[in-house]
Amino acid sequence: MKIEKTKFKNLLIIHNKRHKDPRGYFKEILKEVDIKKKFPFLVMSYSKKNVLRGLHYQTTNPQGKFISVLKGKIFDVSVDLRKNSKTYGKYFSCILSDKNSKSIYIPEGFAHGFYTLEKDNYIFYSCTNYRSKKSEKILKYNDKQLKIKWPLKNDKVIISKKDLNGKTLTELSK
Repeated sequence: MKIEKTKFKNLLIIHNKRHKDPRGYFKEILKEVDIKKKFPFLVMSYSKKNVLRGLHYQTTNPQGKFISVLKGKIFDVSVDLRKNSKTYGKYFSCILSDKNSKSIYIPEGFAHGFYTLEKDNYIFYSCTNYRSKKSEKILKYNDKQLKIKWPLKNDKVIISKKDLNGKTLTELSK
């Protein structure tokens, strides 16, 4: 397992090592000791192709998230919402897939979302806090201020009504 730092404080790319043999492969996904965080809340999602989820975050009990793709490929996005950060309002994106064996650790204080690029996408999340539905907020995925370059197929994007009604960075910081 190799950990790569990014220009965003504490946001890490994890290069997982795959051990292949004729039966298939074995892959270590997460070692808490490497990230120095506890992950009491584990969840998984399935999305078909062209699904956009996010950008989600919690105001109370913020979650750090470790994201790994078990099957499929996603364009993953994190937006820094930490007011005192040098990278406040900036986004980080990367491709995560079962084939490239990359995972990402997103610290507390970031909004997170992704867009699916393959037919079947199984995403595994390890979270540092439980979900708090009451404090959940949605940052508008296409907020012009963020300038996120999503690889969208506009006529085919599948997005929930809740995510479509997200707020801009300006609206959320009032």
